[in-house]
Amino acid sequence: MNEAEWQPLPDPRQRAVPVKGRGTATRLAHRFASTDKGREDDGWPGDAADAGGREAVPTEVSPEHARSILARNDSPDIPFTWSLNPYRGCEHGCIYCYARPTHSYLNLSPGLDFETRLVAKVNAAELLKAELQRPSHTCSPINIGSATDAWQPVEREWRLTRGLLEVLDACRHPFTAVTKSSGIERDIDLLARAAERRQAYVMVSLTTLDGELCRKLEPRAAAPWRRLQTVRRLREAGVPVGVNVAPIIPFVNEPEIERLVDAAADAGASAIHYTIVRLPWEVLPLFQSWLADHLPERADRVMARIREMRGGRDYDANFSLRMKGQGVWADLIRQRVRGAAARRGIGHGGPALDCSAFDPAWLREPAAQGSLF
Repeated sequence: MNEAEWQPLPDPRQRAVPVKGRGTATRLAHRFASTDKGREDDGWPGDAADAGGREAVPTEVSPEHARSILARNDSPDIPFTWSLNPYRGCEHGCIYCYARPTHSYLNLSPGLDFETRLVAKVNAAELLKAELQRPSHTCSPINIGSATDAWQPVEREWRLTRGLLEVLDACRHPFTAVTKSSGIERDIDLLARAAERRQAYVMVSLTTLDGELCRKLEPRAAAPWRRLQTVRRLREAGVPVGVNVAPIIPFVNEPEIERLVDAAADAGASAIHYTIVRLPWEVLPLFQSWLADHLPERADRVMARIREMRGGRDYDANFSLRMKGQGVWADLIRQRVRGAAARRGIGHGGPALDCSAFDPAWLREPAAQGSLF
């Protein structure tokens, strides 16, 4: 079954009362579910919806001993061979996140569960150490955070990402990272050390400069001004850093393109990257519900323009089109991003990272010294 054939099960909670600090209030049924559970209003007082609000939903983190940590990429539109993600799910709660459907494989909702029921791969550093020592491993920059934000709020307690960076530092393995969290500043010591060896590149995602819109789109991510400060601090530490203007959503943050590029340039970004919003699988109904709740007067225009850039469909998974779209509007967005970056003297590519210094021998445990007696 492909995305065009799949239709979400009816969900009476899709227009649920918002939950403070969360991107969505619904536990939308995932595409593998055969039944859906709904809540009926039986008329009795005390129902959360009748009370005019929902209590905050706490974040739950379950430890997992994963079987592997490195994922090999064979998608031609993604510029890295290896990726790793220390968590499943992401507390930032970005409503547009293309990774939400991955929670379906855990039999959890890509909706509220994705941002409140997280999984921590507690053996991530040990796995990485073992996998990098395999004779079959070919050194190529590893991307950190392709399906989760490795510096999301729970990282402050679990410190899994810190452990991964320590492994990469020990064996001199190059890496890239993408984040919208200022928590990455905690690890500037390791990032700067790798940058000195030309083995690190960080991309900070910046979706909007409007704090109110940010709170609705990305409720637990760092504020826009704080992300720009992170760009400055990374740059001051000698870490090459680009800004990912993503995702660009027509009539939502698309009018800000030029201002976003200017803000990134002022903060010291060395490159500008961008993507068009992607709505695979369960992301589509969640995003449409968000539009109905927050931007009802623009909802139809937004979806019409997205379809125009997707060949008339809500989403096109074609590798050559899914990141940038197609058609007049997609071309115009590309010209605006590239033009704004060119005016500020900024390119759109990251630095070449050095793979020659990688040495897995540094990861081997020293042999125990035998007793003389």
